Amino acid sequence: MAKKAVATFAAKAGAKSMVKCIRMEKSPKTGAYVFVEQLIEVGKEKDFFEKK
Repeated sequence: MAKKAVATFAAKAGAKSMVKCIRMEKSPKTGAYVFVEQLIEVGKEKDFFEKK
């Protein structure tokens, strides 16, 4: 059986909550689509998705 990976990002004392954002971009070199993943603080997701 395959194991299921579950990631939890809990806010510890003084740490901010984080979310994992995944954005699809078109590679200028090959023309293929590439996925960009990044951990971002809650509330800054909009900035991540507006970047190109």
